[in-house]
Amino acid sequence: MGTKGKPLPPRLYIPSIVKDLSRKMVFLGGPRQVGKTTLAQSLIKGYKDGHPAYLNWDNALSRQTILKGEWPKEQELIVFDEVHKRKGWQTLVKGIWDTWRNTQKFLITGSARLDIFRKGGDSMMGRYHYYRIHPFTLPELGFSKQNLSLLFQFGGFPEPLVEQDPTELRRWHLQRVSKLVRVDLRDLENVSDLDKVEILADLLHERVGSPLSYKSLAEDLQSTDKTVKRWVQILDSLYFCYLIPPFGSSKIKAIKKSQKLYLWDWSQIEDPGFRFENIVASHLLKLCDYWQDVLGHRAELRYIRDDSGKECDFVVIKDKKPVFAVECKLSETDVAPSLLHFRAKLGIPKWYQVHMGEKTRMIAPDFLILPFEEFCRKEKLI
Repeated sequence: MGTKGKPLPPRLYIPSIVKDLSRKMVFLGGPRQVGKTTLAQSLIKGYKDGHPAYLNWDNALSRQTILKGEWPKEQELIVFDEVHKRKGWQTLVKGIWDTWRNTQKFLITGSARLDIFRKGGDSMMGRYHYYRIHPFTLPELGFSKQNLSLLFQFGGFPEPLVEQDPTELRRWHLQRVSKLVRVDLRDLENVSDLDKVEILADLLHERVGSPLSYKSLAEDLQSTDKTVKRWVQILDSLYFCYLIPPFGSSKIKAIKKSQKLYLWDWSQIEDPGFRFENIVASHLLKLCDYWQDVLGHRAELRYIRDDSGKECDFVVIKDKKPVFAVECKLSETDVAPSLLHFRAKLGIPKWYQVHMGEKTRMIAPDFLILPFEEFCRKEKLI
């Protein structure tokens, strides 16, 4: 990528989505402004602004078109955007699919987790495939120090990544969080104190990479642990943040409950070390989601921590087996002692310590210290 204003590359998910649309509905979830609408519109033949096959529930005319079934029947693909904001939307969509499945294809997009908001009503199990669209990552943009630097400064969301303007990035931050809390959250959940939720979103920037304490947040917000936990879960469902649980191996005295928090937009994290850790987390989560959404593997991202405080930032699990573990260091440093400790006990096949420097060192055949871009190549991140 590199150059300001240069178009971003096409999404890697597109061939799989096109294939799945020939058989089932496709649900496309992801953060606000991550590029879901752009992807969806690119799949509509002959797309132009205001195309009648693209219907956004937030638009009054589109709502009536969906409810009356008056979308163009000659168009192969119909896109429903944000339709999950309607109460009982799953029953509506199921009825549409059962009626028109033999003549049309349907793509459902939303800025909330459609797998969570599919609760209640008649199940749509077996009628759809679910994809999670992530911010752009280094393998998508191209392996270079310049692209990694751009991701580090501007994040992986399309608009600020193309603009590459610090002032516009700050303005974008303010607008995104405000719209997420004041519009998306209000439409989906009954939360009376939106001001405190917006303050919570700001406080979470300082909690990245550490086990999350709801008690501490509750004290800061003058609220209860239970209420703050619910608010964090809502922000998670709206793709503002995500939580990863500990790896509870019986081979170590592992902690079992405390989750670590990361943000979908890492560009607001001030501490450079935690910002880099969040970048690595987001790349690994994207890999896990790709393995699950596209390839059908059970995959998850966890971290390792024992009761003495020793920690490894991440372990990637595929089909219930740990595949590799990763520790993040901003610069080229000696191996973290905790990694050697866990390596001797856990039997995880590959260990990495990644950094933003230049050099690669082999500690052992199964243990490398290496630049982040080299790690992305080696483990075929996407």
